[in-house]
Amino acid sequence: MQEQPESPFAPGLTARVELTVTDADTARALGSGDVPVLGTPRVLALAEAATVAALAPRMPAGSTTVGIRVELEHRAATPVGRSVSAHAELVKVDGRRLVFEVTVTDGHTVAAQGRVERALVDRQRFVERAVGAS
Repeated sequence: MQEQPESPFAPGLTARVELTVTDADTARALGSGDVPVLGTPRVLALAEAATVAALAPRMPAGSTTVGIRVELEHRAATPVGRSVSAHAELVKVDGRRLVFEVTVTDGHTVAAQGRVERALVDRQRFVERAVGAS
């Protein structure tokens, strides 16, 4: 049985990313609804961007992470022009599986929260397999 190499990541890594909501970020523009407020797909993309930012400083050469599971509760509407902030914290490392808790805030209001899981992969091998599968 092959041993897993030691992970370069440890629980406690964090990152925060921000976004000022534009018309392009709305549910209407993204096709996830017909209202002019921050769309759930954009909230998810922002949360994932925070997880990627948390890992970036320690990413091994030739590696990347890919999203494998998401649980997200979108709790509050955010209008165009307002800024939101996504905070991600790595809470669990299980081999190549990395589990984050994410919170998206609109000022003092929690707009969304949940968990994002990512897997550490060899970038070239991952792309080759994806291209070969099509």
